[in-house]
Amino acid sequence: MDEKRYAVLIDADNISSKYISSILDEMTKYGAITYKRIYGDWTSPQAGKWKTELMENSITPIQQFRNTVGKNATDSTLIIDAMDILYTHSVDGFCIVSSDGDFTRLASRLRESGMDVIGMGENKTPRSFRAACSVFTDLELLLEQEDDSSDIIVKEKPKKAHNIIRVSKIENAIIEIIQENDNKGKQTDLGEIGNRLQKKYSDFDVRNYGYSSLSTFINEMDGFKTNKVNDTVLVSLKEDDNIKEQVVRYAVNSVKSSGISGVELGALGQRIHSDYPKFKVKEYGYSTLTKFISGIKELHIETKDNRRVVMLRKKD
Repeated sequence: MDEKRYAVLIDADNISSKYISSILDEMTKYGAITYKRIYGDWTSPQAGKWKTELMENSITPIQQFRNTVGKNATDSTLIIDAMDILYTHSVDGFCIVSSDGDFTRLASRLRESGMDVIGMGENKTPRSFRAACSVFTDLELLLEQEDDSSDIIVKEKPKKAHNIIRVSKIENAIIEIIQENDNKGKQTDLGEIGNRLQKKYSDFDVRNYGYSSLSTFINEMDGFKTNKVNDTVLVSLKEDDNIKEQVVRYAVNSVKSSGISGVELGALGQRIHSDYPKFKVKEYGYSTLTKFISGIKELHIETKDNRRVVMLRKKD
């Protein structure tokens, strides 16, 4: 099968030249680069840092003078070029390198035309642009990976991405995938999990969490286990029948000790999470904590003054 062809378009106004080799190396994962263009005002003193990189990597500089103060003409030029390239039908996708959220609409428009859109930018990149891309990668992550693979001592530790997706959200998404397949009588393989996580969170990357592979990342989580069958790695939920009974007893005893006033549902949920952090209601087929509590025969939920309170069920 022929490699996919990509146009790499770089916004030099807010991307440092130190990232260029990491950007091009990362793009080798996706296919062949047929366009390499970078946009900026090359008459400015700051542009001098790019000169060597442009020559060594055969990147075409596109000149854009700052004709109007306060207006980013570079953005407009990049967007126009991207649409021109789109209509040539000569590429299968684009790589937009910028930390500017103004490219959100461009990424969405390109994807509407069936293009893959690989986004790259610093960790300050707005969520809107990240979500608009097919895949988004933090440049600091690529630079850190490059430093780790060399003998150079890194004096300054890269900043941690503040837009990183919480592990708990990833864990819940994996649980949903496995349970959905279980309900259909299917097993869940590692590749499917990786693909679906990427579709759900365009900037999901195990390297953000300090791992080099998805299998290691999942194995470090308490709720999952992996099993290799031939060349396929299967992922399933760890079975712990006892923990559900423990939580049920804990909930009933908590409500009993509160007397006739009961316990607010939110407060009870916090207690359960604090004392049983590994317990996930979705692992037992419940969509919410409310459904789980309602399924305990000794308890029921009442609404009092717009508050949901868990009470002991009265015996007949």
